[in-house]
Amino acid sequence: MTNFKNIMETINMIKKEKLDIRTITMGISLLDCCDSDGKKSREKIYNKIVSYAQNLVKVGEEIETEYGIPIINKRISVTPISLIAQSSDDDDYVEFAKTLDKAAETVGVDCIGGFSALVHKGYSKGDKILIDSIPKALAVTNRVFSSVNVGCSKSGINMNAVKDMGSIIKKTAFLTKEKDSIGCAKLVIFANAVEDNPFMAGAFHGVGEAECVISVGISGPGVVKSALENVKGESFDVVSETIKKTAFKITRVGQLVANEASTRLGVPFGIVDLSLAPTPAIGDSVGRILEEIGLESCGCHGTTAALALLNDAVKKGGVMASSHVGGLSGAFIPVSEDEGMINAVNIGSLNIEKLEAMTCVCSVGLDMIAIPGDTPDTTISAIIADEAAIGVINNKTTGVRIIPVYGKELGDKAEFGGLLGRAPIMAVSKFSSTDFVNRGGRIPAPIHSFKN
Repeated sequence: MTNFKNIMETINMIKKEKLDIRTITMGISLLDCCDSDGKKSREKIYNKIVSYAQNLVKVGEEIETEYGIPIINKRISVTPISLIAQSSDDDDYVEFAKTLDKAAETVGVDCIGGFSALVHKGYSKGDKILIDSIPKALAVTNRVFSSVNVGCSKSGINMNAVKDMGSIIKKTAFLTKEKDSIGCAKLVIFANAVEDNPFMAGAFHGVGEAECVISVGISGPGVVKSALENVKGESFDVVSETIKKTAFKITRVGQLVANEASTRLGVPFGIVDLSLAPTPAIGDSVGRILEEIGLESCGCHGTTAALALLNDAVKKGGVMASSHVGGLSGAFIPVSEDEGMINAVNIGSLNIEKLEAMTCVCSVGLDMIAIPGDTPDTTISAIIADEAAIGVINNKTTGVRIIPVYGKELGDKAEFGGLLGRAPIMAVSKFSSTDFVNRGGRIPAPIHSFKN
């Protein structure tokens, strides 16, 4: 009887509450693909990705069919390309991005992450070339995603890189202006980036990872909201306990899929990322969970506390359900990808300042936020600096995925399509940060980093 009840509960979670596995991501090391000849290096990269990932989509679809669990994306992450390409004499890495795109298309995956650079303490030759290549690389490819890590708690914030990324984001927006500057939706700027994140745009295969691993990212905002509907008016103790129990159930599904994928592909299991990942679909929103906790609209006073409770309870409940938890884990708050967040911006209860406060307790940062296309480069850099400071001081991962939509202004909307959703253009401060950003150099690491 208990088993039947559990089975029906799982079926309801999938059919009515939009439970899904957001992604199976194969991480592949490309460290053995370095070559002084860029063309040979790209051939090695293509052949290795296709060899390892040739059955990834097929296995994902088999698991989906056999267990009836939707698996939305099958993805690949690779070693940061700046580390591989700098062995060559190339002075432009766009061809490397095209190679990643071609390999992803060949094996049929939706996204490939790792057109990335780690510059939290300074630039190497390859880092600089890669960052300069990002605008064109994201404009001429469809499946390539990019990330740059500009700060960490051990070394502080590379403000030269922060300044550069404001300009890179604006160039990317211009080169993809025909599609509402969608290139910026494929680029995230991190502080304290993690090496095993299966979610885009920030996925890359860290140098401390194994040769090839399978990681799984779960979703499930609808399931959590549905569970909370049964405890209306109860105390926060009950709310927290309810979220923990629900997160445990969701994560067990993720662990099952991770084990199956790992076994069938003959690749070690990496981690399950516990994140609640929303979509623009109604009934799949983190914003609506916060409102179910008791807020009239996401963004009103109390939102940060509600998000902190949610994030903590998701981790506490999920961590016991999986043998290895990692990635970003918690709750994402991407504006364009969350129906509740979009509504909150439209009715004026949520603005960029409140979102920044919420990033102090969520799993990432300012995510999928559309701003006026004429926003100065230095304002974007200052937004990145603020977010990096939150991450560096609080020893957590933070990121900025912001889209200055070319030709659009406050009151307009941007349409990105699919899981990337749609976003109202949000206001940014009209006051200048230029003198601040132009100082350059490095903001020192916080005092609590001085230990080893």
